Amino acid sequence: MTVDLEGCVALVTGGGRGVGLGITRRLAAAGARVVACARREPETALPPGAEHREADVRDAEAVRALIEGVVGDHGRLDLVVNNAGGAPYALADEASPRFSAAIVGLNLLAPLAVAQAANRVMQQQRTGGHIINISSESARRASPGTAAYGAAKAGLENLTRTLAVEWAPKVRVNAVTVGPVRTELAHLHYGDEEGIAAVGRTIALGRLADPDDVGDICVLLASSLARYVNGAAILLDGGGTRPAFLDVANADRPAPSE
Repeated sequence: MTVDLEGCVALVTGGGRGVGLGITRRLAAAGARVVACARREPETALPPGAEHREADVRDAEAVRALIEGVVGDHGRLDLVVNNAGGAPYALADEASPRFSAAIVGLNLLAPLAVAQAANRVMQQQRTGGHIINISSESARRASPGTAAYGAAKAGLENLTRTLAVEWAPKVRVNAVTVGPVRTELAHLHYGDEEGIAAVGRTIALGRLADPDDVGDICVLLASSLARYVNGAAILLDGGGTRPAFLDVANADRPAPSE
């Protein structure tokens, strides 16, 4: 069975690099017309069926103009993927109030603003629409060095569940909770190739996710196969990491198999 998104008009925030580019690539491959927005032109060419628009999703007026422009040019808006986000490393006791506010603004308030603008359009469409929020496993565990980011992503998952109830049945709202992903910025989090490989070995499936892995989940959620999925947060972490206590405990047990 293949998924056909022909006729679907999709907006992917931060869709020109990293995870966002993977989402853009897979949606376009499934037949969707994809608008990838970012604050600057992507360094990598977008795939056929995708176009770039400049917008800062932290600016409410820019968001309004972006949504109006997409609908004006394409006649509709069927899918929004709130992917733009992220945070540099900063210990909580060193982060300024301005820094923390900026992180929460990008990772929680900006997706809310985009979702609100999209919902106003989708509620008027006969076929409604779908909003996907890209979250992080930082929402569900301690997030040392990125405290405001983890808290914002936890808020994003709660927001997802709330909007799914408020905006149903016309608009479905779901989230994808993503574990470690190998992108062009992976070295900032995991180090060199040896470090990236070492982190991958801690994951049950033996590797970091690829941006296309995230994109494929978005394609599935956007399709009719997921028509009854609403308010969900799909965990995409390759099975997660081996619990640390197993490696330090001295209980008498067989060694883990390779």
